Amino acid sequence: MFCVTPPELETKMNITKGGLVLFSANSNSSCMELSKKIAERLGVEMGKVQVYQEPNRETRVQIQESVRGKDVFIIQTVSKDVNTTIMELLIMVYACKTSCAKSIIGVIPYFPYSKQCKMRKRGSIVSKLLASMMCKAGLTHLITMDLHQKEIQGFFNIPVDNLRASPFLLQYIQEEIPDYRNAVIVAKSPASAKRAQSFAERLRLGIAVIHGEAQDAESDLVDGRHSPPMVRSVAAIHPSLEIPMLIPKEKPPITVVGDVGGRIAIIVDDIIDDVDSFLAAAETLKERGAYKIFVMATHGLLSSDAPRLIEESAIDEVVVTNTIPHEVQKLQCPKIKTVDISMILSEAIR
Repeated sequence: MFCVTPPELETKMNITKGGLVLFSANSNSSCMELSKKIAERLGVEMGKVQVYQEPNRETRVQIQESVRGKDVFIIQTVSKDVNTTIMELLIMVYACKTSCAKSIIGVIPYFPYSKQCKMRKRGSIVSKLLASMMCKAGLTHLITMDLHQKEIQGFFNIPVDNLRASPFLLQYIQEEIPDYRNAVIVAKSPASAKRAQSFAERLRLGIAVIHGEAQDAESDLVDGRHSPPMVRSVAAIHPSLEIPMLIPKEKPPITVVGDVGGRIAIIVDDIIDDVDSFLAAAETLKERGAYKIFVMATHGLLSSDAPRLIEESAIDEVVVTNTIPHEVQKLQCPKIKTVDISMILSEAIR
């Protein structure tokens, strides 16, 4: 009598024999949903590990199975306590390194501190610091999604896979917005016009850009480009030298470049956190005649009062992916919808 192994079990056995181990570095149970979905798609079980906080708030990681000579994938979704999340990841990576893992691949769908990737006055480029810490801890490869700036990849001295969520968001537009052919893709500031153009070209739709004083776009005054002094204190340099004064910027009145009258407006961006700029954009579009307003973003941080403000606003629907857990926000605001991107992450791992 012969015993036939079911295909599912065979796949699971083959992957396990190949030396793949999947860990979640989160101590917060609500952050483990994405890890479970990825493991389910790959047909493997999550690796045994304990991640918890000591009474004095120190993070402790205990790996409860051998990782010697294996390819370790550490999935880390960012919780509201960002700094604890980072320490959990770094400690787990270092624990795998000292346990003689063959390779350690970090799967970080939302890369924290990605907005701090430029020099601001006397600040620092925190993204570079974080990249250096991850490499130093022992990370050999990084899989992430929609970095705030693609140039962040250059901060790492290891390979970085910057995956894209746009195919899933485009599919949502085509399947869930019945009259999307009457839509226009909107950039809420000139800085996000390139992303809006990419969406518009793939959907064969028009584009509109909001420009003016209501936007909180990154200003030259917050980085080093305002270096010439605002007053002529040049005597100390050289009596005959005159440095030209910097002319202050003046934003024009708010305008919408492009026609949105009688159309569906779809605002696209990579991160939705503080929603004030999105609410201002929605109000402007309503005034210009848009009859429905959608917001599409990869990472839904939705901090503080964001769910309540969205619920009370002119926005009809906010669509984000599950790179960051936001189940609590969805209970507070039914307008928030989720697109599952576990498929692309599991295929990248495979």
